[in-house]
Amino acid sequence: MTTTFYAERRHRVAASLPDEAMLILFSGQALTKSHDAEYQFHPNRNFLYLTGLDKQNMVLVMQKQNEEVSTHLFIERPEPDKEKWTGFRMRTEEAKSVSGISDVQYVDSFEAYLGRQFYFGRYRSVYLDFERLQWDADESKAAHFAKELQQRYAYLRIDNIHPTLAGMRTIKSDEEIEKVKRAISITYDGIDNLIRHAKPGMKEYELQAHYDYILGKNGEREPAFDSIVASGSNAVVLHYVENSDTANDGDLVLLDMGAQSDYYSGDISRTFPVNGKFTERQRQIYDIVLKAQLAVIQFIEPGLTLTALNEKTKQVLAEELQGIGLIQNEEELSQYYYHGVSHHMGLDTHDACNNSAKLQPGMIVTVEPGLYIAEEGIGIRIEDDVLVTETGCEVLSSQIPKAPEEIEAWVGTAK
Repeated sequence: MTTTFYAERRHRVAASLPDEAMLILFSGQALTKSHDAEYQFHPNRNFLYLTGLDKQNMVLVMQKQNEEVSTHLFIERPEPDKEKWTGFRMRTEEAKSVSGISDVQYVDSFEAYLGRQFYFGRYRSVYLDFERLQWDADESKAAHFAKELQQRYAYLRIDNIHPTLAGMRTIKSDEEIEKVKRAISITYDGIDNLIRHAKPGMKEYELQAHYDYILGKNGEREPAFDSIVASGSNAVVLHYVENSDTANDGDLVLLDMGAQSDYYSGDISRTFPVNGKFTERQRQIYDIVLKAQLAVIQFIEPGLTLTALNEKTKQVLAEELQGIGLIQNEEELSQYYYHGVSHHMGLDTHDACNNSAKLQPGMIVTVEPGLYIAEEGIGIRIEDDVLVTETGCEVLSSQIPKAPEEIEAWVGTAK
């Protein structure tokens, strides 16, 4: 992304702020794994969206006075001794170059800077990034900071910028769409490598290793989310991530996987028979799920909601399951289908958006119906990523096979 991309987004969010308001966003800190070990750092996605920066302990400040907006960035001060242990820290010139923000200071001056701004009482409200509806919903960094601010400056109004940014992020630019397409392409290559190497008797984590290798080969150190490789009855658990069982002869394997490209996600599900041949019953259920998915993709158009897409899914699934005698009425469908068919995606695999919000061109959503028949050990989900257009949608993952004949011909073909 260019500095223009980030500057335009800051301009849009600034326009949403009232006068005498300040926006403060934190990039975040790495979480402790154990003792002195940390997990890989993941930046706050809204901070990343407005700056392009993915380093920890940074702060973005935007101030609006008399309709004039000033923007300031605070980054960690270089410490040569620490850099010998943890690596090179970003310098001010690099931060300016990436973000397009000209005023870059060190974060150890942030508290004093705020004190000077609030001393004269020129700001009446502060906007922070709370992912929940109420700013005091949890003890996140933003929530803790909000409480400190109100203790010091009781007159301040604390508000949540998250809904504004979530709304902005649902509409993707051409550059963002290309990032998602690349993430999908890597996801496909990884799934392709996994399915081609699949055979009965393999552990789920062995299958996953073939996928992970392709991600690494494409420069992605980790997936967008924990991979699901669920064989047999494990596939009826929606977020099964242990990936430790054996895929036995006759099992279906449900994959739910996504690579990322500059933090933009892909999210794909495919289900295949590990021995390369669906049983008659497996094929029957697979065909029903595929029929529902194709119906929803055909149904998508601007103005609909995710709730409407899910109702369409339930209608098709219920009709088909009644037709084969698995259920007697639509109310019984919840035994076998118990999630939504769609979610927004982008910088987060599950981008925040209200399910009642209407679809608009430029949105990217998933279409992922499934059926989960625990008593038969069958779990099937088929998921693609689609771009909403002026007249319908474009399936961004159309290159990934999903017809049952294609799936059977795909399995175990590695030499």
